[in-house]
Amino acid sequence: MSPVPSQLTPHPRPRRTVPAARGPAPAPDRRLPGLLRHAAPALLGYLAVRLLGLLVLARWAHLKGHGVWPTLATSWDSHWYLGIADHGYDHELGTLTNHNNLAFFPLFPLLVKAVAAVTPGSRASVGLVLAWGCSLVAAWGVFAVGDRLHGRRTGTVLAVLWGTLPVAVVQWMGYTESLFTALAAWALYAVLTGRWAWAAGLAVAAGLTRPTGVAVAAAVSAAALLAVRRGGHRALPAALAAPLGWLGYVTWVGVRLGRWDGYFAVQRLWTNEWDGGAGTLRELRGLLVYSRHPQLFLVVVSLVLVVSAGLFLLCVADRQPLPLLVFSGVLLLVVLGSGGVYFPRARFLLPGFPLLLPVALALARARRPAAVLVLTGAALSSAWLGGYMLLVWSGPP
Repeated sequence: MSPVPSQLTPHPRPRRTVPAARGPAPAPDRRLPGLLRHAAPALLGYLAVRLLGLLVLARWAHLKGHGVWPTLATSWDSHWYLGIADHGYDHELGTLTNHNNLAFFPLFPLLVKAVAAVTPGSRASVGLVLAWGCSLVAAWGVFAVGDRLHGRRTGTVLAVLWGTLPVAVVQWMGYTESLFTALAAWALYAVLTGRWAWAAGLAVAAGLTRPTGVAVAAAVSAAALLAVRRGGHRALPAALAAPLGWLGYVTWVGVRLGRWDGYFAVQRLWTNEWDGGAGTLRELRGLLVYSRHPQLFLVVVSLVLVVSAGLFLLCVADRQPLPLLVFSGVLLLVVLGSGGVYFPRARFLLPGFPLLLPVALALARARRPAAVLVLTGAALSSAWLGGYMLLVWSGPP
């Protein structure tokens, strides 16, 4: 009789070993040095990609006979913020287009003025150093949100991706994007961890930084109201306080100009009104369909808008937490629904880091060589586009 094939022979079940008793897992270090060590890979990765961009910009500027410092510290919108820090705000509406500084929110110029009063150097240098410092705080906040939701590796990839966006060079200019992203990221993290007082305070500060601060306020208020509905009544003050920064500045402008719609009148002088996206669709159709020789920078802006809208749909499909969806959705609604100038729209979306979460998740799960290749390509393209935007493109970023 032939033997029974080995694959059909029942194998004895291995004896289960009981692991030795262990003590409780050590609690994570919540002190600042421990938190910094935890975020170190993300911060070092972010610094690496931005330093690459700075080196490319410096070399390009040298070849064109320009200086890097004035390009980063005193160009375009930086002039407006420095002017507010030096002379304050206008008292009248006026009639000239693109000339009223009440369109610019006050927190960044106030910080520049305050820090410059107690430190050496010009206000332009202070503004640039503030932007650099805020960019690191922002990258840390971006990492913290990604780490909280999907782990350290995803948080690290998310922070590096944020530093490789096509217009990421703005993060190291004397602009408000880094400050605003830092406030938005940590406000969202505070909501995710139930720190309602911090969330409300950061939302108020974000509302004093940029017009899109309304997106942070909406995210905090929506999450807080949902918590109240579930019985967390301590979140109610946060829901009420979150919009006060944005509302406060808009109200102050109205009082200063003596008309209830003062801020919106200023925006009209900057040809910036909300039209539900009709203007954005016209620009996209003209650039991507009808224009035979569209300018490269405007094509990049258009692609950023289209890809951002697609990423938002992925975020909805992934069922991101409510505050992240509200923040990204309102940000897109404001930027895409505006009928104003088209070319800075990619910069306006720079704080929308939750839109990058689907990409960060995919890269974090991919094999390391593939992830490194994608991030390296993104860093190189961002460095080149940053130099092009500031030294070849003739308009503001």
